[in-house]
Amino acid sequence: MAWLLTPLGVFALLGMALARQDAVATATMVQDRLLLGSARIIAQQISYEDGMLEVAIPPAALELFQSRDQDRVYYRIASPRGQLLSGYAELPPPPGSLRAEEHHLFTSVVRGQPVRVVAYAQPVFAAPEEGPVVIEVAQTLEAHGALVRQIWTTNLRQGFWMLALATALVWVALRYGLKSLTLLQDKVRQRDPGSLEPLDPGPAPRELQPLVGAINDYVKRLDTQMALRSRFIANAAHQLRTPFTVLQTQVNFGLRSDEPGPKDDALKAILQGVRQGTRLVNQLLSLSTVEAAQPLALPAESVDLADMAQRVLEEHAAMAQAKELDLGLDRQTPLTAMVASPSLLHELLANLVDNAIRYTPAKGVVTVGLAREGATLLLRVEDNGPGIAPEDRTRVFERFCRLHQDDTPGCGLGLAIAQEVVVAMGGEIRLSAPAQGTGLVVAVTLPVLKGAGTG
Repeated sequence: MAWLLTPLGVFALLGMALARQDAVATATMVQDRLLLGSARIIAQQISYEDGMLEVAIPPAALELFQSRDQDRVYYRIASPRGQLLSGYAELPPPPGSLRAEEHHLFTSVVRGQPVRVVAYAQPVFAAPEEGPVVIEVAQTLEAHGALVRQIWTTNLRQGFWMLALATALVWVALRYGLKSLTLLQDKVRQRDPGSLEPLDPGPAPRELQPLVGAINDYVKRLDTQMALRSRFIANAAHQLRTPFTVLQTQVNFGLRSDEPGPKDDALKAILQGVRQGTRLVNQLLSLSTVEAAQPLALPAESVDLADMAQRVLEEHAAMAQAKELDLGLDRQTPLTAMVASPSLLHELLANLVDNAIRYTPAKGVVTVGLAREGATLLLRVEDNGPGIAPEDRTRVFERFCRLHQDDTPGCGLGLAIAQEVVVAMGGEIRLSAPAQGTGLVVAVTLPVLKGAGTG
């Protein structure tokens, strides 16, 4: 309502200014016609007798200006040669000369007061060679100002009532036009706090149909995200409950045993369970961190992917040595610098290497390869483990998905975390089989952003 009434108010102010100008123009026109009429009445009484000009001022010529405003009226009649025949000498002559029956209107000052003056040239028909007689009639501006105020006040009153009527009509139109929007608002307010049902676009105005559609699309995506979140929480709770249950069983067994051997075995099992639980919690935290990260808001800096891979391999060296694995780095290009988040890049490499070591049998081979193609870096983590069937290579990116029902420790989050990191960094991740033998190849393509080093 305010946005609609503001331009109306501006137009009203503009209308008041224009009404003022119109009032001044109308009052001036009325005064000019009275002055010209008076001058012509006087001109009709001028005669030429016995070689002399005779002038008579009829009362009707001055009665035209009678009003309650007590204006002063001045007149001046001058001969063709400029000699004063009658009237007030202080009334100034018109600027320039006038032809017969021509008039000129101008403003001047007489006795310290502004006056409106008309000068009219009356030809003398009895002596045309003498030229026209100039009759001037002037009036002060009291009546003019009063007429301006009267006209303007009338226009203001009419404008005020028109603005009030327009405001009332706009109010009624808004109440009627926004009725459907109000109904939509009531429907939204009456919804349950946890409701994610789409809005009914029926009562919404046509202009708001795209907004309702966008809200429904957002609700649908939010519903999907909440379902994924609920499933993730349920899976996480299940994954955490299992090691704690095992730990409780092992603790009870150790407490019931009186011999040192079984107690030591129970403690070793408890230690292993604590390690698995700690790893699960760390992976859940990593996954939550990656999900919350926005690609454009990551604290990126220049990172050498080869140095990062070497450090990750060193961190997993003890784990690989325990299984007698051949753990190596195959660097096929010296240009391995890129701009990325060091923490996310480390998380990606750590999960891929850890996943490969866990599922590679003893005395197997795990190789991290680096290559470059134009503005992208290619990261390959290859092992000779059991591999993943082609039909399962999409499903393994789901959280807590485990294909191998064996004793391999893990919780099914490694590839899910890797995929989240790669997506956040604007890259791609693909799974395939090695050219020879069994195993799995995880190929990651990462963009080299502008500003990275060259090696």
